[in-house]
This record gives sequence, C-alpha cells and structure tokens, in this order.
Amino acid sequence: MSTRPVVLGSAIRSEWGLDPDFLTVNHGSYGATPRAVLAEQDRWRKRMEAQPTRFFFLEVPDALREAAGALARFLGAEAEDVVFVPNATTGANAVLRSLKLEPGDEILHASHVYNAVRNTISYVAGRTGAKVTVAEIPFPRPEPAVIRKNIEQAIGKRTRIAVIDHITSPSGMVLPIAEIVRLCQAAGVPVLVDGAHGPGQVPLDLPALGADWYVGTCHKWLCAPKGCGFLYARADRRAELHPVTISHGYGGGFTTEFDWTGTMDPSAYLSLPAAIGFYERLGGGALMERNHRLAAEAATLIADALRTEVGVLPGMTGSMGLVRLPISLEAKRSEVVKVRHALQAAGTDVPVHPVGEAMWLRLSAYAYNEIGDYRRLAELLPAVLRPLEG
Repeated sequence: MSTRPVVLGSAIRSEWGLDPDFLTVNHGSYGATPRAVLAEQDRWRKRMEAQPTRFFFLEVPDALREAAGALARFLGAEAEDVVFVPNATTGANAVLRSLKLEPGDEILHASHVYNAVRNTISYVAGRTGAKVTVAEIPFPRPEPAVIRKNIEQAIGKRTRIAVIDHITSPSGMVLPIAEIVRLCQAAGVPVLVDGAHGPGQVPLDLPALGADWYVGTCHKWLCAPKGCGFLYARADRRAELHPVTISHGYGGGFTTEFDWTGTMDPSAYLSLPAAIGFYERLGGGALMERNHRLAAEAATLIADALRTEVGVLPGMTGSMGLVRLPISLEAKRSEVVKVRHALQAAGTDVPVHPVGEAMWLRLSAYAYNEIGDYRRLAELLPAVLRPLEG
C-alpha cells in the first residue's frame, strides 16, 4: 500500500471512464471499474486469444488459484477456502441448491433479503417441499438488538439454514452479522451470508466471522471487472457443495469443481489482484472510512433538503445512505420505476427502493465522489419529484 495519500473526489475521477455529464452516486449497484483494471483485463484477454488451448490448459489453472489466493488474503482466508463465481447470486444458488432438504424443513431469511436470493429460496423450497420463514426487520432505524431478537425467535426446530445479508441491498444496513452468526449456530442452524456489498465496504475476516458460507461480489466496492464474485465455504461445509453447472470436475472437490464449469472468459477473475492493488493504493481501510463519513454526510444533506429522514442508525451504515422520499408509496412498484426513470432522465442514477410503507433513495459514496455531488443531487431532486408527489 502506498504511504503517500491520494487526493480523492473529482481530482481522481479521471481514473474511471465515467460520463462527466452524468451524476454518478450509485456505486453500490454495479460498481465502476477503473481504467487501470480494465487494462489488466485486456492484457489477460490478449494472452487468452494469443493461443487459447495453451491458455486454458496450461495457464488458467495456476493463474486462477493465484488470483483466488490474493482474494483470500484480502478476506483473511486461505486460497483453498475460496472459489470464483460470476456474482453473489450464483454463489447463493450453489449453496441453496446443494442442500438436502425434506418436506417440512425450513429456510429462514430476514425480510430485507435481496430479491434474487429470495427467488432462489422460493425455488428451492418449491422443489423440496421446504417452508420459508421470514424474520421481520422493522423499519426505519431498527436497533441491532431488535434485529437479533427477531431472527432468534424465527428459528424453529426444523430450520435447516439461515440466509442473512451482511449489508442489505434495499436499505443499505450493515447488520450485526457476527452476533447473528453466533446465535444461529448456537441453535444448530448453519448460516449463508449474502455479502454482495461486503468486500471493500466493511472490514472482513471470514474465518473469524465463522459463517458456514459467505458469498460476495468484487465488481462493486473492490472495483473489479463485472462478473467477478466469490464463494467462501468453511472446510466442513464443502463435501456436499457443488456449482450450479456440473462439469468435468464433478467429484474432484471444492476448488476442482468450481474452477472449471465450462469454457468462459476468466479475465474478470484474473484481473482481481490488480483491482485489490488499486483499492489499496487509494487507501484501503482509510478509503473505506472516508466513504462511510461521506455517505453519512450526504444522507443527512439530502434528508434536510427534502425535509424527511434518514432510514438507518449511524452505527449500522457503511458507504451507502438511505433517505425517505416525500412520495406516497401505495405499494405500487410502478411508482418506484417511474421515480427511477425520472432520475435517470435528469442525469443521475440513484436507486429507489420501497421499504416498509415508504419509498427510499439509496445513495452511495466512493473514491470519485465528494460532497458537491450530493449538493448537486439536492438541487436536482425537487424538479424530479414535484410531478410525482401524491
């Protein structure tokens, strides 16, 4: 890591190919890959196309494990603990669809679960006859103790797995994940943590966390190329775990099965060490803390401008902030889409999510952002929202 501080905000925005005329305050949805990392990906692609057979047979196996090793060190783990998947949803599918469930078994998840994972849970339950149990997270500004209590009370005698987000996607809350893992495991329930937003947004030590499985993405807060995710599995949880696509490595063990699931472009995975290096050059942990402060300041600024409220307690926020919009929800998803389209048309990309009985704006803060971006957003919002207010 460089000891010379990097000036962030607009001074560093040229490191990305972001549209200068568009207000990007939504790093959380898809991330943004810097030019240097894209150049590394291009280097790997050229190497692949120079001689594809040599590349896939002789170079990829070791290169993939080396990249997994770099990621594992970032996660506090060992290389054999980690395999690559295109995204966290694919990793969650691998875990959930590898479970041996019987009719009447229960899959537990919290109410703020990511919708794609919710659908996976519903699919698996439908195929196996299992039941789905939901632990409600009240909103806004839920207390950590209430969240823990509601999850603990939702655990039943036939709960076979708990699927818990580390950082919730719709509401941007950093859940008390270590305590949740401990209380579930004390009840004999294994835990799959959906950490799509974890790497690069909050500190991670996966062995210390102790979850049975942890899935994450690296193309968000670590700025890897799109399609770079991972699955961490504790050693005692690998024997029955298989990738979504069964291929030549079937029966060969965790890394063998997941490292090759068919011909694909692995350059996003192989570029990850460059992305980690870029993240660390920008400050690593210091960047993370700076993003947290900026997101909190931005959320307060927008809430004050709209005369509404922030949705998450200060101790449960990361690099995202949630602000209530002054619009009646009426439980209509079409209204959410309408607001999102209006924001896009106005030249910004802030996600809008229905949570509880209200509509909320989820903003992000990353290295290329500065407080002036959110002042600009505050100036844009009244004209966008006025025609939509009920």
